[in-house]
Amino acid sequence: MKVKKILISQPEPADLEKSPYKVLVSKYGLDLTFYKFFEVVGLSASEFRKSRIHLTEYTAIIFNSKNSVDHFFRMAKELRELIPDTMKYFCSTEAIALYLQNYIQYRKRKIFFGNQYFADLIDVMQKHRDEKFLFPCSDEKQTEYTKLLDKAKFKYTKATMYTSVPRDLTHFDLKEYDMICLFSPIGVRSLLKNFPDVKDESILIAAFGASTHSALKAAGLKLTIAAPTKTSPSMAMAIENFINGKTQDEVITARPSTLKKDNGHNPKSFSQNATKKPKSVFANKAKYKQLQEERKAQAAARRAERKAEREAAALAHAQAQAAALAAAQAGNTANVGDK
Repeated sequence: MKVKKILISQPEPADLEKSPYKVLVSKYGLDLTFYKFFEVVGLSASEFRKSRIHLTEYTAIIFNSKNSVDHFFRMAKELRELIPDTMKYFCSTEAIALYLQNYIQYRKRKIFFGNQYFADLIDVMQKHRDEKFLFPCSDEKQTEYTKLLDKAKFKYTKATMYTSVPRDLTHFDLKEYDMICLFSPIGVRSLLKNFPDVKDESILIAAFGASTHSALKAAGLKLTIAAPTKTSPSMAMAIENFINGKTQDEVITARPSTLKKDNGHNPKSFSQNATKKPKSVFANKAKYKQLQEERKAQAAARRAERKAEREAAALAHAQAQAAALAAAQAGNTANVGDK
């Protein structure tokens, strides 16, 4: 089946030219439609209070998404709970750790992050076992994450702060598309809710992540393209390989946790990866300084741009007033001459 038009269940990249999907458009001439299949809705403070969780009773927070960061600090504000400077933050990736600067200052906090998989973060957390962890999350089942946390026997509490709600997709005609790309179980549920007869469609389905693959299997939907794989670490690359007729290799699952027993001799010992020194965002001061300088430059550029816009608007307004005054004076002069 030749692929020409694809529906991608994600928001459109801010700059498509710099995204991995660019090659699909420029090289293969594909028509891509981006649309997020669900929206994230935060719980209200009154709803959260029913859980009887007090944020300040915890000494460390686990973040596995930017949504969890946003809703944690939103909830703290709504509950009027002041997060102490001693709070530790553990993020599954560096991108999420850097995102924290929207709410806190790095130099006053202790922030740690993993490399790529949640299991990497578990390794980082090993040297902080005495902490009392809070895990802000959605109402989705966090099986992949909670299994690792349970296996490591950390003291943690799940705190549901937001929920994912399927969006209305009925304005799409699936018959117009050759392929649909899914990235989460909620995306699968949204598809089924809006198109109960999707099984009868001839549309190809691509999916990213083991949890999404499992959701498709449970729904009885055929998975044609599975990612990530060794040769297709991204969805864009997986689609390109499919178009080129390449045989799909084995899907990459989460990196095996380092929580395995060491040959049965010491059940509490961990692999060599677990001995890595926890990586902190403070470690690379040059990178942090460069990031701060870049942000200052961007802020200065935005201020200059807004100032120029205000000055241009003021000049245009003054010119318009002068033109109107001149026109009025010319009209009065003409009236006097007629008399």
